[in-house]
Amino acid sequence: MSGVAGSGRESSGGGRPHSPLAEAERSLITKYRRPIWTQFTRAVRDFGLIETGDRIAVAVSGGKDSTLMAKLLQELQRHGNRQFEVCFIAMDPGFHPSVRQLLLDNCRWLEIPVTRFESHIFSIVDKAAPEYPCYLCARMRRGALYAQAQTLGCNKLALGHHFDDVIETTLLNLFYTGSVKTMLPKLKSTNFPGLELIRPMYFVQEKAIRKFTAEHGIEALDCACVVAAEKVGNKRYQVKETIAYLKERYPHVEQMIMKAPQNINMDCVLGWQRDGHKYSYLDFYDQD
Repeated sequence: MSGVAGSGRESSGGGRPHSPLAEAERSLITKYRRPIWTQFTRAVRDFGLIETGDRIAVAVSGGKDSTLMAKLLQELQRHGNRQFEVCFIAMDPGFHPSVRQLLLDNCRWLEIPVTRFESHIFSIVDKAAPEYPCYLCARMRRGALYAQAQTLGCNKLALGHHFDDVIETTLLNLFYTGSVKTMLPKLKSTNFPGLELIRPMYFVQEKAIRKFTAEHGIEALDCACVVAAEKVGNKRYQVKETIAYLKERYPHVEQMIMKAPQNINMDCVLGWQRDGHKYSYLDFYDQD
């Protein structure tokens, strides 16, 4: 949102019902009900992501995805039938001061009561993996968020991964690791007992997120990474281009990629893994 600080936009008080923020919040369950709100609540319902009594740490990076997720969870608190708590947390991995201020200004205007904490991950990753920092950075960020969630007494950590992230991850694993593996809507942490990661935006498409943030003037952060700022052309971007190319020829290809990991026919696969063990269909070939 350009010019958030000192812009004169109302975020509280008697004028709020007619403020730009109130209009943005209202549009989530009116104009954007089908592409955003319905897909959000569908994931929450279908995968049992949020239950009464949950205390959820909501990771707000300042990007469009996590910012929208924060607003959706606020709306679910207001309009849903579940009683749960949220703790909005923003990890600062070493942002430039102007980026840090934009993140805080955005959250203030959007009335997201975020708590910032530092991790210094950018400087660590720059030394440990300067050529390919993204993988290590993502793992370290996840660990730092889990630790903060645990400190706050939360039982769940919400991340803003969306539909496009899911299908891109599916193809990344297929193309670059030769495995059928996708991004799960929820999973239990192995290193932080009692904590569960959830992805409430699982069915929300990125194009809807972009349209919503653009329409309401929300100036979201990009990666904001000072380590990888000049590194382009990574594998995820290549997969994005591949999906766009396929979509021109097969309009429903995105939905098919999403459905494929949900419809694996175990009678027609050569092998699989379970709990760290590998199996071949030949192991069971003569059992009938």
